[in-house]
Amino acid sequence: MTIVRQNTLNPTVNPSVNPPENLPEKYAEAERMRDVVLLLQNLINSEEATVKLILDCLYDVGSVNLINQKLRLKPLNRVMKLIARMSKPVFRIIALNWFKKNCPQLITNWLHTQVSFENLQKTPEQVAIEVVQLEPYSIPQRESLSQEIKNLRYQVRWLAGISIIAIAVLVIKATWLN
Repeated sequence: MTIVRQNTLNPTVNPSVNPPENLPEKYAEAERMRDVVLLLQNLINSEEATVKLILDCLYDVGSVNLINQKLRLKPLNRVMKLIARMSKPVFRIIALNWFKKNCPQLITNWLHTQVSFENLQKTPEQVAIEVVQLEPYSIPQRESLSQEIKNLRYQVRWLAGISIIAIAVLVIKATWLN
């Protein structure tokens, strides 16, 4: 590895290049962060039951909130909540595998940003925005677009209803066959 010295005469040199005196600190920091990843992996493996319970709670709250937000019709809402409860074991397996694979590194990265104390007073860059004057649609175009939007919404409602009925029939058939 070659060490690049910072040129004090040229202010355009990349400031992210570490002077030699900071390299041992950076190596120690990287080693400690690897230790944190390993400790988090160990914690997740030893407390797998707790992680499963946390994921179950998050799934229960998230699925109910999502269904309530997306489906306003009571019968449809109830059917989807029933389907969500039945799909919970599949979610648990997938979520646990994802959690074990990704969360130690994600948590470590977040914790590292909390203890690095870099760029605390980061000011947003100013970006030039060009404003273009838009011409409004003519009245016949607006009516045409409005009618098209209404037709598309009607088709989406039909497709959603048919999909939910098909899923409900499939679930009923599957439970009946068992």
